[in-house]
Amino acid sequence: MRVFRFSRCASLCVGFCILVAAFPVGAAIDVSTVLRVGDEQVVSRGDFIRAAVKTLELPVGSENQTLPYQRVARGLIPFVAVAHEYGALETLGSDLQLARGITRGQALVIMAALQQITGDGDVSFTDVRKGSREADAVSVAVQKGWMEPMRGTYFGVRRLLKGSEARLLLRKLLGETETDQEVPERLQRAQQITVRLDGLSSVGSLPKQEILETVWQYVLDNYIYEEDIDPEEAAYRAAEALVDSLGDTYSTFLRPEGANNLETQINGEVSGIGAQVEQRDGILMIVSPLRGSPAERAGLLPEDEILKADGVELQGMGFIEAVDHVRGPKGTVVTLTIRRAGRIFDVVVTRDVVKVPEVDISWQGDIAVVQIMQFGTTTETQLRDALIDVQRQDPKGLILDLRNNPGGLLHAADVVVSNFVPKGSTVAQIISREGVRTDASDFAQTIPSSVPVVVLVNKGSASASEIVAGALQDHGRATLIGTQTFGKGTVQQVLRFNDNSGMKITVAEWRTPNGRKINGVGIAPNIVVEYQSERDEQMLKALEILR
Repeated sequence: MRVFRFSRCASLCVGFCILVAAFPVGAAIDVSTVLRVGDEQVVSRGDFIRAAVKTLELPVGSENQTLPYQRVARGLIPFVAVAHEYGALETLGSDLQLARGITRGQALVIMAALQQITGDGDVSFTDVRKGSREADAVSVAVQKGWMEPMRGTYFGVRRLLKGSEARLLLRKLLGETETDQEVPERLQRAQQITVRLDGLSSVGSLPKQEILETVWQYVLDNYIYEEDIDPEEAAYRAAEALVDSLGDTYSTFLRPEGANNLETQINGEVSGIGAQVEQRDGILMIVSPLRGSPAERAGLLPEDEILKADGVELQGMGFIEAVDHVRGPKGTVVTLTIRRAGRIFDVVVTRDVVKVPEVDISWQGDIAVVQIMQFGTTTETQLRDALIDVQRQDPKGLILDLRNNPGGLLHAADVVVSNFVPKGSTVAQIISREGVRTDASDFAQTIPSSVPVVVLVNKGSASASEIVAGALQDHGRATLIGTQTFGKGTVQQVLRFNDNSGMKITVAEWRTPNGRKINGVGIAPNIVVEYQSERDEQMLKALEILR
């Protein structure tokens, strides 16, 4: 049985965060003040050297000393000088690269040297080279209980040291330990939910684990350009490759910046050109430009393929890397090479920060027009009250405009549907590894069935938009007008890991209440009407039907 701790976070359809339990900062004032680094933040080499010297209360000199190293920040010179005097820095090479993260093994070598303790090197870990200074330091750590191996015969000397681990190491040097009282208090502060995953077998272990560990160990021991070995980059690339092997457009590993961008977007703010994008067959494609965004102003349309950004070929790049070429600071300009229906041309877009107005309600005479731009937290929490207010004004009909709505939170879609159908009505069928379940509305209807409803859709209507459109169509509650929708009928979870990276992965497929498959197909409108830029023919048709 494995135990993970989860806390909730936003995702495109449903989501959870994984928060790996961390060691506490602890009560020792000296340690908490000498190392001001977040629990899950990687500790830099410079920060660790300074904290170690301060914790051990070793005498330091001035900042005017001359050292045999390059690029040592003035404030670090006294501490680096002490570590050099003790012979603690050989593990870092001739260029200390003090801003780079320090590994667990490097930290132990430095600590053992600063205390002038020599180990016997008698350890049997697959990632520790026998006869090395690292082996001596690990043997000291094991004997004195400074640090535990990550598992079995794997110590984890190449793993980057996090703030929580570093503080615990320093506290153990001072003879301090975590008290029984501190553990529940720490977990309470984190507001963690424990989820137990039972029945895991060897089938769930890392594929080709022995080969992968052997390859990595050989790289560490023999690759000639040792300074170019980056454990964090290697780990991220491996994780990206594992998820990419699924061949699923919507499943991807997210480095910290990508995971943060996803959370920011679902909370209603995006930066760059303001368009929802997906990657299909290695090509970045626009699902829909956001209302009022730079992308919309530049004339970009759903299903436009972005081939280049400022001349850089995007095809074949990872999803996040390709998106990063399109994004950029507010006010900067990017030239996008677009392919639309076989025609290739350039579009110049001025980037901006786009705050997405999720819901806009207006009136056409006695017809209420409800535009939903995306299904985020505003839709989830505020739409029902807004529609109650609409009903108080006794509308003759209601137009639900879901055009160019890329989707969002699954529960927000449930909330929208619940306004138009009786409580307990089926919203969607959710198919997952656990089987098929029915997702039903659990709120009272706000717009009575006597009020006719028209839903406007187009090829930019995707995901949660299709859930709503399909449900209202199956229940005979609305007439759909427009063009075929995008065809995204899968549900993703977003997992957040202890270094703020994450993973967006497909965990289920949804179908309409009547069991219609949507993924790769889309929703067909009851009345097909093409959009005309001069006149909004789709809106005009909706008004005609309701009047």
